[in-house]
Amino acid sequence: MLAVMSIPPTTDRVAEPAIQVQGLEKSFKQLKVLRGVDIDVARGSIFALLGSNGAGKTTVVKILSTLLKADAGTARVNGFDVATQAADVRESISLTGQFAAVDAILTGRENLVLVARLRHLKGPGAIADDLLRRFSLTEAGNRRVATYSGGMRRRLDIAMSLIGDPPVVFLDEPTTGLDPEGRLEVWQAVRKLAEGGTTVLLTTQYLDEAEQLADRIAILHEGRILVNGTLNELKQLLPPAEVEYVEKQPTLEDVFLTLVGARAEKEQR
Repeated sequence: MLAVMSIPPTTDRVAEPAIQVQGLEKSFKQLKVLRGVDIDVARGSIFALLGSNGAGKTTVVKILSTLLKADAGTARVNGFDVATQAADVRESISLTGQFAAVDAILTGRENLVLVARLRHLKGPGAIADDLLRRFSLTEAGNRRVATYSGGMRRRLDIAMSLIGDPPVVFLDEPTTGLDPEGRLEVWQAVRKLAEGGTTVLLTTQYLDEAEQLADRIAILHEGRILVNGTLNELKQLLPPAEVEYVEKQPTLEDVFLTLVGARAEKEQR
């Protein structure tokens, strides 16, 4: 029998988690999408929520970003309750969806300046120049976004989401549709976010993406968290294989397919 498991963090959290979720449930008519989700995300870390299409990843993000109301359970973001303090939550976060929300007619710099002005921030030009530098887009800053590659558009999209310095950023499948080079560019941008102290909750169905970026990984399957831990902790759930006296450690893909496959087999009985 495969039980839902949660591996405790290897170090004690000094500060309150940036994201706290307990017993989260959500249904759409007769379809139960979330069936009691529990996760904590430490401040300044990258947390990957991994799962197949339809697992409930985007629903979790929408609830945490106040776009949906949960049917049951509680969730706090940056110390604020998503149900009763929605305005405070929205001031604390930025959400980047599955497709880049940039204006292709404007230049990269103009996109950034526009968002800074909409947020009524002082010095929008300086803010734009700083973000172009941080995301290695300075040379392309005065070019129309229509000329950007997919990876460059995605980096600009993430840069736009940081205007106003939100402490928590949600990235919902940020590399969907990108070529390998574009994915690497986005990975570098995400690492820079965490290095600067930003908390990142990343949803993805790419196993290598979670391996490369995440401090902790949770596997969501049919609305439930199957496992939650560091990459090394997840690998220890499966025994190493030995071939010709060479020890082979299980990959995250091995863990994911074993857990999801075992759960599906059990439910079919």
